[in-house]
Amino acid sequence: MAKHIGIVAVSPEGTALCYREIYRLAAKLMGNPMHGKDVARHPVVTLHNEPLDDYVQAVLRDDWHRVGELLAKSACILASAGAEFCIVPDNLMQHGVHLAESLSPIPWLTMTELVAERIGADQRTSIGLIGTKMVMYGSTYQTHLGLRGIKVLIPDQAEADVVDSIIFSELLYGVVTRESERRMIAVIEHMATRGCEGIILGCSEAPLMINQGNCPIPLYDATGLLAEGAIRCSIGERPLRACGGA
Repeated sequence: MAKHIGIVAVSPEGTALCYREIYRLAAKLMGNPMHGKDVARHPVVTLHNEPLDDYVQAVLRDDWHRVGELLAKSACILASAGAEFCIVPDNLMQHGVHLAESLSPIPWLTMTELVAERIGADQRTSIGLIGTKMVMYGSTYQTHLGLRGIKVLIPDQAEADVVDSIIFSELLYGVVTRESERRMIAVIEHMATRGCEGIILGCSEAPLMINQGNCPIPLYDATGLLAEGAIRCSIGERPLRACGGA
């Protein structure tokens, strides 16, 4: 049987996208249950969230131990519900996973490692990153990619302000406008001229606006890669012991 997946929810929109993508990929990798009786049983997925504001306030205080506690609290509840490993489809909160692991009864699968693995497999040497300022200016992806010899480029200050504003004022609430889409694509196009061989969507809600159809360079959707990793881990294609947990 497929392993039970636990989702630690932070951003509602990002979590919903990840949950949806898990089942789309399950149908692709395991078969569509509507198409026959011999299709493998899709995994059980359980979701738990602590209030988003609790995470926001902890991050604003730079209190990552509190973030780790919040993540671990959800992991414990998910484990009690039967989850065998857990994921958090939120880029910034990846910083708190290593603090949550020692408090969690089940392993964690992290999007940062999955993204780094895919980019490394594609033999990229220079990659762009868009997300909130905390993600772009922090070490969410820079450490994992740097260890693989991959250079990470981020937008310039004015462009970073644009991206950050669109995420917090629109995408976080599921709002997508053509003007904001145009501005985001312009940022990516500029990064391509600076030598980016691809772009990481380091914002869980970014797929609402950006996809390979409107992106001018190869796209690495962190939310989608996490969903794919969760399914592969669930069905045994990716060993659970390699999922970054206990």
